[in-house]
Amino acid sequence: MDTQGGITVQRALELPGLRGGLPEVVAGAERLQRTVRWVHAGEVPNIASLLKGGELLLTTGLGLGTRPAEQRAFVRRLADRGIAALVVELGPRFARLPATIVETARAAGLPLVQLHREVPFVAVTEEIHTEIVNGHYALLQRAEEVHQRCTGALLGGGGIPQVLGILADFTANPVFLETPDGQLLYAAACEAGEAAADPLQVWEGLRGQREARASGPPTGAVLVDVPGGGHGAGSVRARLALLAVGPPLLPVHRMAAERAAGILAVVLMQARQEEELAARGRGDFLTDLAEGRITPEDAPGQAKVLGFKPGEGPLLPVVMRLASELAPTGNWAVLARAVLEELSSVGVPVLLGVRPVEGRVPLLLGLRSESERTAVADRVAAALRAGVERAGLMGARAGTQPVVVVGVAGGWAAAGAGLRHAAETAAAAQGLPERCWYDARRLDIDLLLWRLREHPDLAAFVERAIGPLQAHDRASRPPLLPTLQTYLAHAGRKAETARELHLNRQTLYNRLARIADLLGTDLDDPQTVLALSLALRARRHVAG
Repeated sequence: MDTQGGITVQRALELPGLRGGLPEVVAGAERLQRTVRWVHAGEVPNIASLLKGGELLLTTGLGLGTRPAEQRAFVRRLADRGIAALVVELGPRFARLPATIVETARAAGLPLVQLHREVPFVAVTEEIHTEIVNGHYALLQRAEEVHQRCTGALLGGGGIPQVLGILADFTANPVFLETPDGQLLYAAACEAGEAAADPLQVWEGLRGQREARASGPPTGAVLVDVPGGGHGAGSVRARLALLAVGPPLLPVHRMAAERAAGILAVVLMQARQEEELAARGRGDFLTDLAEGRITPEDAPGQAKVLGFKPGEGPLLPVVMRLASELAPTGNWAVLARAVLEELSSVGVPVLLGVRPVEGRVPLLLGLRSESERTAVADRVAAALRAGVERAGLMGARAGTQPVVVVGVAGGWAAAGAGLRHAAETAAAAQGLPERCWYDARRLDIDLLLWRLREHPDLAAFVERAIGPLQAHDRASRPPLLPTLQTYLAHAGRKAETARELHLNRQTLYNRLARIADLLGTDLDDPQTVLALSLALRARRHVAG
């Protein structure tokens, strides 16, 4: 029975009105926690037909009949109707309830109470109804508080994930947003308690329950439609699903979900919000995998929920990072859709997500063999850049192009570490000379320097190594840092350096001599060359 508020039978018996009647529970004592939705008093034999379920029925027994068959039928009809309890006042009709009535109530699981003293039914009804109304008001207040928190989160710049997170914390259970046909859009878990486990695992169980049942919501679930603003079958835009993994779901949780559904309906009216939510959900999964919050054993099943079904070959982690000036401020769905459409031509299974906070796009690809890594990486990097360009996010200036980093191919056990390494390396690679993609293994020095970017010793090292050269370039022309950088990139080969810089040999020799003089060092010394190379790499992070 689904009730939307009320008090328990036990609480009703503790109120002064019924307590004054010296109530004695003669059947169904184990079910006194049933919810009383309303109170009804009556003496007619067919009173069950007037009830809806959840009522506490007060009677003196005049309508129960005189024959055992009539009494059994009367009690059974009330039990079938789903009333909360039957309360019979002893007096002229019954000095004590007949065994037939007691045994029938016990068999039907219906709480049966006899009152040994007369009570005014009007006063009892008013008292219980007041308690029910007060309880409803308290529930409404709690639900309204959640509604205000959700509204505040949106006004503060949050989105649907924040709304679902607030609802999950309030219910202490996982909350899901799904399409009308049952496809997962986003999953949120509460921050503590039994339901703090990964919600994707819970979703697998929820889906299994649905497949096992031909109709109706899964056991312990609350489903609330999110309206879409239309009419008929298409008027449902999405659906909220709450599952009782931790504490049981209460009527107030349904109230809060119904209010949250109204907020979500407004947000989802924006174009492609469902696509963006799904992309964020995949991004959350890939991030949790990278951070070790998902085990290699659980990862394949959860990835399958998100639509990723690789073969038996290795997995290839890839991360694309957008420069801060390119990161879309609103609709990541445009970017995700454009990139996915471009990736469809690559011909391998792909799981792509977005991480708006970090401005990156993580993905896993399923390879047939490790030997495909380079060829697939070429195609994926080209598709990622084409998707960014289609989304209108390709930068015009140098240094604003997206950075694509490809990790090491391996199984699920290595996929998390590979994603984490690629994500960090993508941040460290910002500002490097543009290329189609970077191999994460070749950027470990840059990654180490990036991790030390806030350490004061790194800035001091850069100043000692190339400070005079930086001061020169700020005050004089031509700048000499590009010459040194090109010279070191070509391992001291002067002819190649002059060719790339479009300089004649003598001009290059003069610049190199000027650099050596400013730094007071020998550019042919291996230790000096190593220190200068590291300082030039570190300079990007110190300056940034």
